Amino acid sequence: MEEITLSLIDRKNVIAPGELEARMNRAAPLLAEAVAGEAQYQPFLGWHSVDESAGPERVRWLQQQADRVRADGDALVVIGIGGSNQSSRAAIKALRPKDGPAILWAGNTISACEMARTLEELDGYQSIYIDCIAKNFETLEPGITFRMLRQYLEKRYGPEDAARRIFAAGTPGSSLEQLCIDYGYTFLEFPERVGGRFSVVSDVGLFPMAVAGIDIMAITDGMRHMRDRLFSEPAQSNLALRYACIRKLMLERGYSLEMLSFFEPRLDYFAKWWVQTFAESEGKNNTALYPVVASNSEDLHATGQFVQQGSPILFETFLQVRQRDASVIFPHDDKKDYFDYLEGKDFWDINDIARKATMEAHSERGIPCLNFSIPAIDAHTLGQLYYFFLFACYLSCKLLGVNPFDQPGVENYKGYMFKNLGKPEGMQ
Repeated sequence: MEEITLSLIDRKNVIAPGELEARMNRAAPLLAEAVAGEAQYQPFLGWHSVDESAGPERVRWLQQQADRVRADGDALVVIGIGGSNQSSRAAIKALRPKDGPAILWAGNTISACEMARTLEELDGYQSIYIDCIAKNFETLEPGITFRMLRQYLEKRYGPEDAARRIFAAGTPGSSLEQLCIDYGYTFLEFPERVGGRFSVVSDVGLFPMAVAGIDIMAITDGMRHMRDRLFSEPAQSNLALRYACIRKLMLERGYSLEMLSFFEPRLDYFAKWWVQTFAESEGKNNTALYPVVASNSEDLHATGQFVQQGSPILFETFLQVRQRDASVIFPHDDKKDYFDYLEGKDFWDINDIARKATMEAHSERGIPCLNFSIPAIDAHTLGQLYYFFLFACYLSCKLLGVNPFDQPGVENYKGYMFKNLGKPEGMQ
């Protein structure tokens, strides 16, 4: 099986020869703790083994539920925000299944315009299902969207038919589970020991993927493959520890941003998931890298200028896809448009040359460049990437000395918002 690899181009020797290896050796105890799963983080490590929240039996059950939707559904509306919907959205965008229901996204905004557009769009489908994702059912955006859309279904299909069309993923014992019990909705589990940005390893991320037609067994097999690799590789060669240590050294050298760059727009939402995972996990105690994204070649005509000649405040992490999975040959044309030099060349090769040229130009400027080389954009590889970045983020937080699982900052804006909306004190 072809593996994911990581290399570093560092022409300015930002990291001195031998320094990375020494740092990785010193971090070996941290790797051992992360592999074992520390006692202090046990309430949040339901994703760690993969099998606890996404074992084969659970995956088969999820597929059965998804098949029920696929049998007569034209559209599934996924209601969720942040980590609760980013992982499934990333997979569906990346893998682009060609059959099955349309997947619509809601509950990730409180814009009146977007709510009106969603309701109008639903009128164009005959058979609609919804999947509300809300761990403790306390977040504003999915909560108010769920009320709007379940009332929409009830008015359109009647209460009984609407109930069979409603799925909800919440923590066992939550008010969302009680709604499911009271009104006959299908309850999916948002495990207590799995946080939102880690929830790809659970019903939360896997169910919408399965409805879309993605092989979720291949996704979870990929996760296990990466888990086994990272848990068995020693510190000196551990892929996740290498990435985490490079990031920490870059931060120490004054780099404040990490840019994830790729040349496949299919990865746009995977990049948003990556941003969510690292920004929300690491951004505490006035530290951490700010994660940003470049979707190329489009962004070469925007942020590419900044990277070439702007403030040298970032390093760049490239995603390279090795497998050629499409071919479009540039044709001959008698009209004089000055692009004859590309005749007979494949768009795949043109795009890959652009990627190589970008990495060469940026590294020549002195931008440190990491290159993640992945075998393909498929379900198994995507599963590997999910687990890799989750585990690497866990390690990176340990190197920073921050808790990867808490979110103390969100209470600041919530307090102001609820005060002005008139929420009663003490109300959950």
